[in-house]
Amino acid sequence: MKTLKTKIATYSIAIATLGVLASGCDSMTKTQKGAAIGAGAGGTVGAFIGKAAGNTALGAIIGGAVGGTAGAFIGRKMDRQAAEIKQTVPGATVTREGEGIIVKFDSGILFDVDKTALKSAAQTNLENLAASLKSNPQTNISIIGHTDNTGSDTYNQDLSVRRAQAVKTFITANGIDGSRLTTVGKGEGEPIADNTSADGRAQNRRVEIVIVANEALKQEAKAAQ
Repeated sequence: MKTLKTKIATYSIAIATLGVLASGCDSMTKTQKGAAIGAGAGGTVGAFIGKAAGNTALGAIIGGAVGGTAGAFIGRKMDRQAAEIKQTVPGATVTREGEGIIVKFDSGILFDVDKTALKSAAQTNLENLAASLKSNPQTNISIIGHTDNTGSDTYNQDLSVRRAQAVKTFITANGIDGSRLTTVGKGEGEPIADNTSADGRAQNRRVEIVIVANEALKQEAKAAQ
């Protein structure tokens, strides 16, 4: 199954990357090794892993990782924020990954079929999410739109972009600095379920909001080592 294969690809590439980095670090302390691995798994490597796994959200988190003691410092902050979001945003699925958080909304919670206008219930969920983002200002947020495979590739790509932008516009209107937010549409290109069933297509229609440390938080984490 494709979802299993993409997970295997993710772990295989990540393990290979960490192995190469660690092999040259025998003289380093554990903290230094962790920091080196975190830095090496960032940027281009993180984007590559995310692409190979068909998972832009995971790539964004890997790409922003610092690793080591600083990464653990960031992780504790993310633990607290994830718990807060779980309590205050019941319409979302909240997942802690590495040094970040993935907040997933099924598209049916946010939008009517083939629409980009937010439902009233969706607005309440996003207002509560915005409140958490406001109380945790040392983060950057990526908003990623996804569709199922019904319709043309071009149409689905455009729909995913417009839905991600609709979420950004609403969050910005609720007091979040737009410079913290980026949007991307992935169309039908990153399914998490089988598009041949109605349930699978419903799972694939989603918006993911990825929360990672900004540069100020990374510097604070490194200073706290």
